[in-house]
Amino acid sequence: MPIKNPRELFVHMLSNLRQGTERATKLVQEFTHNVQDTDVREALEARIFVSQKILDTLDQCFKLIGEQPVKVSGRLYDAFVEDFRSELADIQNPTVRNLFILAKANQVLHLRIAEYRSRLAAADLSGHFAVGVLLESCLADKLAFVERTSRLLQNLTATKMVEKIAARAVA
Repeated sequence: MPIKNPRELFVHMLSNLRQGTERATKLVQEFTHNVQDTDVREALEARIFVSQKILDTLDQCFKLIGEQPVKVSGRLYDAFVEDFRSELADIQNPTVRNLFILAKANQVLHLRIAEYRSRLAAADLSGHFAVGVLLESCLADKLAFVERTSRLLQNLTATKMVEKIAARAVA
């Protein structure tokens, strides 16, 4: 579909954001099925819950501008999922799998954060300040999850290091 004016571009960008949120949520659901660690699984399940709230918020953005989402390609996420599945299949160690899954979740989140920031700028430029407020709240949720994921990665790494040191001390 050709984009003819700034409004259509904004709708396309918001649609891309919404579809990306749906795809990222499905990807996190897939991550969750491959996780052994309870803390990691619960963090990912919380992310899924928050993502549902974000989808509702994005739907409200469309209502505010009087538009419906349009279909976008999403090839980037398809390639990411394909690579994720391929790489995950090669990892046998449960701890390494957990770290890999968290790292990939973090990678997706950083991409999503960049998308939200650009959509915020577009909302401001187009005069949709209420949409900007809603997008800002979605961005805050993403930033909070990045912070929590970083802490979880640090805790997992620290726990494994302590276990290694303890095992060496016993030997």
